[in-house]
Amino acid sequence: MTNSLDTALKQAGKIILGKQDQIRLAITCLLARGHLLIEDIPGVGKTTLANTLARVLGLDFQRVQFTSDLLPADILGVSVYRQQDGRFEFHRGPIFTQLVLADEVNRASPKTQSALLEAMEEHQVTIDGNSHTLPRPFFVIATQNPNYQIGTFPLPESQLDRFLMSIQIGYPPREAEKALLADRERRELLSEMQPVMTAADLSEHQRAATRVHVSEALIDYILALVAHTRSSGEYREGLSPRAGLAMRSCAQAWALLDGRDAVLPEDVQAILPSVVMHRLEGVNEAGSGSGRDALARRLLEAVPLP
Repeated sequence: MTNSLDTALKQAGKIILGKQDQIRLAITCLLARGHLLIEDIPGVGKTTLANTLARVLGLDFQRVQFTSDLLPADILGVSVYRQQDGRFEFHRGPIFTQLVLADEVNRASPKTQSALLEAMEEHQVTIDGNSHTLPRPFFVIATQNPNYQIGTFPLPESQLDRFLMSIQIGYPPREAEKALLADRERRELLSEMQPVMTAADLSEHQRAATRVHVSEALIDYILALVAHTRSSGEYREGLSPRAGLAMRSCAQAWALLDGRDAVLPEDVQAILPSVVMHRLEGVNEAGSGSGRDALARRLLEAVPLP
């Protein structure tokens, strides 16, 4: 089963050069049935990563460019009155697909952000009292520019918590960037790439991830990490039970990518920064970027391995 996952990692690495860890974390998030937030400066490959994952994993794909005048109906859809029939007909919005790229999500108004995040949580859209189920699998990859940039509406903590994981891509290593400049356009390479699995295959991998064994000692380790954020006084707020569940499911997915049927402490350590970085804020530190990453790594250092 892991052969197709290995192939997906390698294929994506041909498009996103020098960023194998970020690709692996993104696929981990998808296997754990979560949604991914990518925060970084423009031009480092956030959109390309989302497009690559959709292509490699055989998923239907839609991109929504978030702007200040974007309305909830532009994402969810709208009911249109058909005069000849005397009834309303629902026209589905771009969210009705398997992988949605919400590009620059923090450039939209809070009302539009909330409409997207509600659909992420409920896996359905309610319009005019009628519920419409979203496809399965259903993933949202949202990108956002740093909050210090002009024209952004920061996501509140309650909405950030809806994302299972958060990653940053960063600048590529020099050799990878040299290869990028010497090669063809990524769009051309991406158009030639064939899927390595189907959506049904991905769903089976997701079910396999839930069957990866998590020992009682590993659960105690996750609880110790969560408890430290609540009692140490270093963080504005401690991690919620949802964050503990996210650690467990992401560690299971990470272990599956390694071809193992049991979670190791190293799996929890590998995924923890991406799971908690957007959920933690230091009492005396700025709340984004490298500051939050440093908080997550200090958490690992503070709590001993089981």
